[in-house]
Amino acid sequence: MAPSRESRPPKTTSLPPARRFDWSNFAVRAVSGAVLAAGALGAVWVFGFPGPLWRAPFLMLISVGGVLLSFEWAAMATPTAALRAACVTSVLVAVVIFLAFIGRFADAWMVTGLGAVLAAVAVGAAGARAIDAAYGVLYIAPACLVFVWLIETPQGPGWTLMLFATTWAADIGAFLIGNLLKGPKLWPRFSPNKTWSGFAGGMGVAVAASVAVAAIFMRLSLAGAGLIGLAGGLGTMAGDLWESMLKRRFGVKDSGDLIPGHGGLLDRVDGLMFAVMVFAVARLVVRYGWAH
Repeated sequence: MAPSRESRPPKTTSLPPARRFDWSNFAVRAVSGAVLAAGALGAVWVFGFPGPLWRAPFLMLISVGGVLLSFEWAAMATPTAALRAACVTSVLVAVVIFLAFIGRFADAWMVTGLGAVLAAVAVGAAGARAIDAAYGVLYIAPACLVFVWLIETPQGPGWTLMLFATTWAADIGAFLIGNLLKGPKLWPRFSPNKTWSGFAGGMGVAVAASVAVAAIFMRLSLAGAGLIGLAGGLGTMAGDLWESMLKRRFGVKDSGDLIPGHGGLLDRVDGLMFAVMVFAVARLVVRYGWAH
């Protein structure tokens, strides 16, 4: 016999526990991020010193970063031919960086295009998806090339410093403000942890960082710096979301486990790879007389 209504236990509704801010993970992220930032800032700082040897730290920074990104991309996108894809992509990226450092930018762009075809053929012959190997070259090599071009332009170290400050501020602002305020999700299908509050906070901090660097280190109008910071912040957010889409496509949570608290190097520089393209366009615009 079914129990009477009086004898049944009352229904209870259990709400999911509120997500708490993970301070331990934030501490790990902060320490590893600070170490990477110190190395990058040191390489930019000494780049303008007299003598060609002072350019070597930045060359090493970009070269090592390009090779590591090549290996991460290969493992994520072409796991059945990861070693072959990594070797081909890393060699091509290294050649592009070297050509850029000796000022042969046209040749570097040509190698990028031909290298994508070469990577597709080499990896396709091993039974992996050729298009993913080709995209790896087109994803990594142009960003490395443009990094070299940007720092070689007049006020190049200042522009590179402003780029770093803008992207780091966008990332940190979005992470902290998004965790603090939460609210509606930005794009839950591909990146369930990102919120509109984090997006707005990251953009605001990115603009402030760009203006601060321009005011202290550069000959650039503050209004122009603000617009560049806004565009760079948007580029950072777009790069972050784009990599989230790629990881979802390949079925991985992180691009690797190289950096404690962050995942792989690609997880750390995904926004930077888009933002450097935005800054390159801004640099060309400023060169022709705007924003002085």
